[in-house]
Amino acid sequence: MSVRAGKKTAAYVATLTRAARASMTHRMGRFDDRATRPVRGPADLLRWRVLDRLNGRGAAREAKPPGAPVRPNDGALIRDLPASLTWVGHASFVARLGGQLIATDPLFSERIQGVVKRLAPPGVVPEALPPIDVVLVSHNHYDHLDVPSLKRIGPEALYVVPLGNARTLKGAGLPRVVELDWWQSHVVGDLEVTLVPARHWSMRAPWDRNDGLWGGFVLRGPEGVAYHAGDTAFFEDFREIRARCGPIDWAMLPVGAYEPRWFMEPQHMNPDDALRAFELLDARALVAMHWGTFVLTDEPAAEPPARTRQGFADRGWDPSRLWVMDVGETRALAR
Repeated sequence: MSVRAGKKTAAYVATLTRAARASMTHRMGRFDDRATRPVRGPADLLRWRVLDRLNGRGAAREAKPPGAPVRPNDGALIRDLPASLTWVGHASFVARLGGQLIATDPLFSERIQGVVKRLAPPGVVPEALPPIDVVLVSHNHYDHLDVPSLKRIGPEALYVVPLGNARTLKGAGLPRVVELDWWQSHVVGDLEVTLVPARHWSMRAPWDRNDGLWGGFVLRGPEGVAYHAGDTAFFEDFREIRARCGPIDWAMLPVGAYEPRWFMEPQHMNPDDALRAFELLDARALVAMHWGTFVLTDEPAAEPPARTRQGFADRGWDPSRLWVMDVGETRALAR
């Protein structure tokens, strides 16, 4: 989140009535029992965005940080390769698996909710692609469920979302929606999509906190198994995902948006957490995501991949198992 966005957030929270502020943390949402703990509310947000800055914390964040490296992509490799993975940026990927063209948490907009500006342009845009068959949305936060981006993909795609999120998509004119609970699966041709748990929460407005579920996705096709973690903090259920879903070839794990830890630890992993998750998943390759596209938190923009690479080296792991992709890079998926 940019400094400008932080000022807007603080000003917004300050204008809320006492009842509205209370509703952001104390109302009973449909999925409160599954939500991350401890809860972070308006007082925590103000402490981070205002008090920490007044005390000089968060100074490591650059004023104009560089974004992730960008590789031009006209969609040719995506059209030609039978199975591939392309990083669009943030948590957005385009994958071809099981004969389907899949988009995860697609975010092509210049800004999140009109406020937080991109550091790097989208790696590829829908207009350069064949029609997208399946869209996966992990949860309803605005940097993962971006309605303008979904509308660019259009109503012909099948949208797979956690419970409680279909209403938002159908209200945007996207009628083909399948809702899943944790561990439920949906099959499209040779592709099986399973929603798996994540340690997170949901909210698009103060009055709908945790009314929609959140999660990650395991994608199984003849070419292999991919896992997209969505937004998540570290939790031991990575072990259960491995036990229930079997061997994972490509694990897309968030490595950024983690400082300050006192605020972010219950909801976002840092690189060390991502490496622990990768170990529990026993996946073949770690695909780093959720870094270098937007300034959302206080760590330097280039720190997440550097710390992840260093962690790989410290553990003596084969560096070829770590995919730190350029925005727009396409890699073949092959076992």
